[in-house]
Amino acid sequence: MDLHLKNKTVLVTGGSSGLGKSISSILAQEGANVALNYVANPNAQAVAEELQKMYGVKTLAVYADVSKEDEVQKMFGEIESQLGPVDAVVNNAAIVANPQCEDLTLDEFQRCVAINLQGTFLVSREAVRHLKMRIKKGGAPGSIVNISSQAALRGSQSGKTAYDMTKAGILGFTRSLALEVAADGIRVNAVLPGIMHTKIIAKFIEADPEKFNKRSPLGRIAQTDEIAKVTVFLVSDCSSYMTGATVDVSGGMAMH
Repeated sequence: MDLHLKNKTVLVTGGSSGLGKSISSILAQEGANVALNYVANPNAQAVAEELQKMYGVKTLAVYADVSKEDEVQKMFGEIESQLGPVDAVVNNAAIVANPQCEDLTLDEFQRCVAINLQGTFLVSREAVRHLKMRIKKGGAPGSIVNISSQAALRGSQSGKTAYDMTKAGILGFTRSLALEVAADGIRVNAVLPGIMHTKIIAKFIEADPEKFNKRSPLGRIAQTDEIAKVTVFLVSDCSSYMTGATVDVSGGMAMH
């Protein structure tokens, strides 16, 4: 299936590692020009260059703390000057605050909210502003995809209260924004991933793989590209009649 993404410009926050890297890679495979946002990954530039070399697309590793308004605005300016106007955004950047609620400090809580919720808001707001300006000039509407989590519906027993709250908030934000911008043709959807193989949790999975596999009705943990493929479909015009939707890619953990 041709996803009609060739020469479109897509911003992926947290796009140089983990799920974000897989999303960026599949977008590049489909011919999209990709802006890989990063804040702490020293390999971001190398990842961007590798995708450009492999798939012949334009890429850009662009630094920005998505919780900071001025850095988000600057990021969009850099992308537009080097890759062209942004056609779509994937809000993937997130952090996890692990302590149980009773042990969670206010600073840890606020940082989790700042990146996961405030960051999603700031990037989405800037995307909407840019897309609406383009639409007024006769351009096509775009797409926003927000990465949530199955924990938004199920919660956690491992001390992720702040994280789960922010991921649930993303679902409410997705629906609300989708209603606001539907008349402009801009689509906003969310993805609900389950447990994935990433470097962050690799050591825990390797220590007790059966424990993690049992959590999924499918009996295994997802590879990041399985989530990424669904995300890229939502970015594309092939999902042109979908907005305000939450797509469950949790291996049956959420059953939503």
